[in-house]
Order: sequence, then C-alpha cells, then structure tokens
Amino acid sequence: MPANSPWQKGKAQPGHPTLGLAVVMIGLLMTAVDTTIVVLALPEIERGLHLALSSVIWVVIGYLLVITLLATQVGRLGDMFGRVRMYQAGLVIFIAGSALCALSWNEGAIVGFRILQGVGGALMTANTGAIIADLFPPEQRGKAYGYNAVGWSLGAVLGIVLGGLIVTYISWRWIFWINVPIGIVAVLVTAAALHDHGERAKRQLDLVGMGLLGAGLFGILWAVTRLATSSLDATTTGFLLGGLVLVAAFALVETKRAAPMLDLSLLALPTVSPTLLAALFQGLANYAVLFLLIMYLQGPRGLSPLDASLLLVPGYVVGSVFGPLAGKLSDRVGPVVPATAGLALQGIALLWFATLSVGTSLWVVVLASVVNGIGASGFFPANSAALMRAVKPQVFGIASGMLRTFSNIGMVFSFSVAILAASRSISRSLAFAIFVGTAKIHGSLARAFTSGLHTAFFVSVGVMALAAAFSATRRTRKGAPSEPGPAATAEPVTVGR
Repeated sequence: MPANSPWQKGKAQPGHPTLGLAVVMIGLLMTAVDTTIVVLALPEIERGLHLALSSVIWVVIGYLLVITLLATQVGRLGDMFGRVRMYQAGLVIFIAGSALCALSWNEGAIVGFRILQGVGGALMTANTGAIIADLFPPEQRGKAYGYNAVGWSLGAVLGIVLGGLIVTYISWRWIFWINVPIGIVAVLVTAAALHDHGERAKRQLDLVGMGLLGAGLFGILWAVTRLATSSLDATTTGFLLGGLVLVAAFALVETKRAAPMLDLSLLALPTVSPTLLAALFQGLANYAVLFLLIMYLQGPRGLSPLDASLLLVPGYVVGSVFGPLAGKLSDRVGPVVPATAGLALQGIALLWFATLSVGTSLWVVVLASVVNGIGASGFFPANSAALMRAVKPQVFGIASGMLRTFSNIGMVFSFSVAILAASRSISRSLAFAIFVGTAKIHGSLARAFTSGLHTAFFVSVGVMALAAAFSATRRTRKGAPSEPGPAATAEPVTVGR
C-alpha cells in the first residue's frame, strides 16, 4: 500500500474507531426509527390532517425520493467540505424537519417537511459509509458495517414499539417531536467525538443531472401511485411517458458531464457495477415486503397496525444479532459468499410469504421474517464493504452516495409497485385504506386479496434471484485499491481529540 495511504500496514487512524462507529450508529438509528414509526402513524396522520388516501403515500414516498435524489450529491459534498461536517449538518436539518413535521397543519405542510427531513437523512446516510471507511482499515470494514446494521435494526424495532405507544396513548405529532432531544444529543456527541482532517477534494455538483433524474422519477412514481387509486387516463399516461423520457435524457446527459451526478467511470471497476445492481434489485424485491405483510395482517387477518408490526419485531432483533457476525465473516472470506447467501435466504423467506393464506398461523409470519432478517444481515455489511474496498479513498463519499441512490431507487419503486399489486384483486380505494390501517376485509374478498399478494411475492422472488446473480458473479480483491497521489488525498476522519 502506498506511503500516503491512511491505512498503512500496522498503522491505525488516531483515536478510537469504536467510539466513532457508535456516534454514526446514533444517526442511523434515528433515520430507522423515523421509517417504521411513520408507517404506524399513517392512519392518525390521515385523520388528524384530513388527508386524502392518495396523498398519504407521499408522506413515505416523498421522504424516500429526496434521499434517492440527493444521496450522490451530498456524498460529493462530504468529499468537498468534510464528511463529518456534512453528517452534522444532516443531523441539524433532520431535527428541524422533525420539529416542523410535528407542527404540520395540512397536506402540503406534512409532505413538504417530510422532504426537508429527507434532506437531512440524505446527508447522514450518504456520508455514513464513507466515515466508516475512513475509520476502519479494509480488513475490518465488514464487521464495522455489520455493527452499523445493528443501529438500523434497533431503530426499526424502537420505531415499531414507540410508534405504537405514542400513537395509541399520546398523539401522532410526538413521533416527530421525539427526534428533537435525541438529535440534539447526537449533534453534541458527534461534535465532541468526530473530526475531519486532511486535504479536501475539489468537486462540482451536478444540478442538471439531479433535476432531470428528480423530475423523471417523480413523473413515473406519480403515475404508478395514481394507478393504485384510479384508472389509466391521458394525464397518468403523460406523466409516465414524460418520466421515462426524462430518465433517458438523464442517462444521456450524464455521459457528457465533467462531474456527473452518477460517476459512471466507477462502473468500469469489476466490483462496482454488480455491487450497485445487487443493491438496487435487493431494494426492489425486499422493501415491498414490509408493506405487503402489514397489508396482509391488517386486512385479511384484522390486526391493528401496532399488533401487525409487533409480529415483525423478531426479524429485526435476530437480524441485529447476525449483522456483526456476517460482517466479520465477510472480512475473512470476502463479501461474495455472505452477501449472496443472505440474498438466497431472503428469497426463501419470500417464497414462504407467498404461501400465506387467511388461515395461516401467525407464527409462520414471524419465522419467515426472522429468516428474512438474517438474510438482510448477511447482505448489507458485505455489500457495503465490497464497494468501499473497490474504490479509492478520495471517492468514498461519492461511492457511498451511489450505493444509497441505487438501493433507494429500488425501495421507492418497490413501495409503489406493492400498492399497485395489492389493488389488482380488490378496489383501489380499499387497497389504500387497508395499507393505512383504516379498513379490514373478510370472506371471499380476503381470499382474493391474499391471492393477489401471492403474485407480488413471487415477482419479488424473481427480482431477488436477479440480485443474487449479480452478487455471485462480481469479482473482488483483497486489500485496498491503489491510493491517489498527494494532490487528491482523501480527507480522513479521526475520533476524539
């Protein structure tokens, strides 16, 4: 490894990386809490703000969409101005967005402030991977990413438990207020524990690319979401076709840009393309599972949103235990085996979900969720470690942002497709009502709805198999890649002072 590498043989970064990892986990835990807690609160938000059913979905999709669009750009900001500084800025914006969401007074306010939250979430999640890559040498990153996954799993569980208690006994507004004190503590701890050092990279933002991709994805998502609540018409067709044209224009423009939103030169590296595509298809296949299961449990099985979500807690808990173990395994044997095995386990869980009926024991849902959680814990740490091992340190921020972008594109469309698939066997308005927890179904209608969910799960199995194929065929190499020269030295992160 070259002399200017931040990870020379036998030389660690200053400070204590474990403390830095703990700090980063706090922010990830907050974003995970906010993901699951909002799903539980959707019925109360709908009633409290008098939202239309077709608008409720944008409380979730708006948040995910802005993270998708900003991930690579704010990762680039981390390379330019300091990863820790951008992470701290994300915490502050996330706190402000949370407080404003709690004060929302109508549809425009809640969706707009959720988008602001998404800006903060993008700054945190896009720089998290880069900060960990700075703090740990290549042979320890898998384990570090595994522990980072624990933060997400614990946050998801806390979101379910706290969300149920808050919505049931207090007010939906407190699901956002709770982020404020936690976030303030996180800002103070981060300021005391993590520091940026070194020469910063000079980069430019790709506002044109971001605008084209944003408009294109919005058009497609708007059309898919509208199809879940109404029939195909000229307006929906126009949004769909316009979105596809803009995404195609984005792909063309990116090849001409000096500093593109998606650094296509990274895709030429043997490991990068399959790693990013595995993340995209995993998100597309698996993110819908949470919502399909909640719809199944709330609709045909008649459970409350809290009871439905509590059945999924064991999957998150067991997954959090296996995360560090899977990450450590990826450090020893490489990322291909644990990542691909994790995707295979998730595919098995999806097949299991495809057997659900109105009379299936609820223990089947719990056990299949546990298998799914173990699979996810095998995939995420190994996949992240594979990407950071394949790129140079001065583009850690860009690479981390690209990974989040590809994964989130899959997640956003997974969410929309899940709603669309669920509305095939029952009326679209009823499908939405089941999703937000305001309606239940029985008898032949419940059986028809469950049969429709089977189709969605089988499609997800096929997509997950595609993700596993990309994961299994990538080429990786041990050790860090060759480092840049002094003029492009990455800015390392240190812990404490």
